[in-house]
Amino acid sequence: MLDALEIAAEPNRRRLLHLLARQEQAVGELAAHFTVSRSAVSQHLLLLEQAGLVAARKEGRNRYYRLDPQGMGRLRALVEQFWTDELDLLAADAAALAENRHGPESPAPPR
Repeated sequence: MLDALEIAAEPNRRRLLHLLARQEQAVGELAAHFTVSRSAVSQHLLLLEQAGLVAARKEGRNRYYRLDPQGMGRLRALVEQFWTDELDLLAADAAALAENRHGPESPAPPR
């Protein structure tokens, strides 16, 4: 199986995942949201399917895609592995550094 995190990181594929979060859609419907060709969208969808993030069904000449809940659950678990206590501390340190650099927000001048 392909690396779901790497596959989902590409901006066009991430956008496809967002669009499919709403509802199942045909390739043509999805392609309308992109400046790349319908063929390119189909290739992105194929990679997402191979990574286990989406599932497809064929109805007549159309292929309909939807998120695969199990695959998305595995992707979420991968992402959550990166969000540890250390990252929380790093975020807090960055916020403190930004506050020290810019100073606390000053109140608006009286009118």
